Amino acid sequence: MLEWLSDIFWQERLWFPEGLGWADLEDRDGRVYAKARDLWVVLPIALLFLVIRQIFERTVATYVASLFGIKETVRRKAAHIPTLESHYCHTSKYLTQMSVEKLCKQTGCSERQLQRWFRRRRNQDRPNLMKKFCEASWRFIFYLIAFISGIVALIDKPWLYDLEEMWKGFPTLTLLPSQYWYYMLELSFYASLLCSVATDVKRKDFKEQIIHHVATILLISFSWCMNYIRAGTLIMFLHDSSDYLLESAKMFNYAGWRKTCNYIFIVFGAFFIITRLIIFPFRIMYCTWVYPVTLYPPFFGYYFFNSLLLVLQCLHIFWAVLIIRMALRFLPRNEIVEDERSDREETDDSDEEEEEEQARNGEIKKNGPIQNGYVKHNNNHHKTE
Repeated sequence: MLEWLSDIFWQERLWFPEGLGWADLEDRDGRVYAKARDLWVVLPIALLFLVIRQIFERTVATYVASLFGIKETVRRKAAHIPTLESHYCHTSKYLTQMSVEKLCKQTGCSERQLQRWFRRRRNQDRPNLMKKFCEASWRFIFYLIAFISGIVALIDKPWLYDLEEMWKGFPTLTLLPSQYWYYMLELSFYASLLCSVATDVKRKDFKEQIIHHVATILLISFSWCMNYIRAGTLIMFLHDSSDYLLESAKMFNYAGWRKTCNYIFIVFGAFFIITRLIIFPFRIMYCTWVYPVTLYPPFFGYYFFNSLLLVLQCLHIFWAVLIIRMALRFLPRNEIVEDERSDREETDDSDEEEEEEQARNGEIKKNGPIQNGYVKHNNNHHKTE
C-alpha cells in the first residue's frame, strides 16, 4: 500500500514538465543534484537547534538581558481556590456580571476580590519579559546569520541580478555546497520552530504563525526535491533581509529603549513593505508564474509551488496591516512600539493588595470571617465595594 502511494506521489508527470523526469537529476559527469533523501539530515540538525537554543537562552541571552536591566518578573500568585480555578480553566478567563454574582455566592469573595484574583491568574499565564527577550534574541541571532549566509551564497550568482536566470537550464541545475548548507540551515530552523511552537510565547497571530511555518517547510522541501534551488535561495534571502530587524526591535522594546526601538521598527517596516509587498509579488512571483510557461507547458508542480507562494503573500499582507497599524499608533506621539499580537500584562491595585493583607491578618472584620484567604462577603446586602 505504501509503495503504491509512493509511486503515485512521485509520478514524473506531476512534478516535471513534459519530457523531463527523475533520470535527469541523476549525478553524472561531476555534476551533483539535490535529492529528496538529503532532507533526512534536517531532523538531527533541527534537534541540535533545539538544544543550542536552550543553552543560548539560559546563558548568553539571560546575560545580555541582565546587561539591559531586564530581570525575572516576580508576580503575585492567585490564591488556590478550586471554584475559581475551575471557572478560569473551563468556562472563561474573564468575568461577566452573571458569573460575578454566581462566584460571589459560591466563594464568599467580593466583586473586587474576584476581579483581582482573575487579573493575577491571567498574569500567571502570560510570559514575562525575560522569556520574550530570550526568544527574540535567539531569533535575531539566527536571522542575522541566515541573512549573512544568503549574501555569501548568492553574491556572485547571476540569478540574483537577472531573475530569468532562475530557470535557465531547469531542471538540470547543479547543486553547490553553499546552496546545500543554506537550505539545510533554513529548513532545520523552521522545523525546530514548529516543534517548539507549543512552548513559545503565544500571540494573537498564533494560527497564522503555524500556517507560515508549515507553508515555509513545504516550500523549501518542495523546491529542494524539484531542483527549484535558485528560486528557493532567492525567496529565503528576501525573507531573511528584514526578519532580524524585527527581532532586534523587539529586544530593545523589552529593554525599554524607546527611541532605538522606534527607529529600528521604522527601518524594518520600510524593508518589509519593499521586500514582501513589492519585490516578492512583482518580481519573484512574476518570474515563477509568468516566465516558466514561456519555456514549458504548466504542470502540477508549477501550480503547487506558486500556490505556496500565494499563501505566503497573503500572510505578508496580513502582517503588513499589523505593522502599519502599529506605526500609525506610535509615530504621531513618539510612543513605544506595542506588539499588537501580544497580550498586555495587567497590574494589581496596591490599595487592594493592602486591604487583602489586612483581611488575611484579621484586621478587617466588618464583613465576617475569612474564607479561602478572602473576607467572606455579606450576602444580606448587595452594595459593591
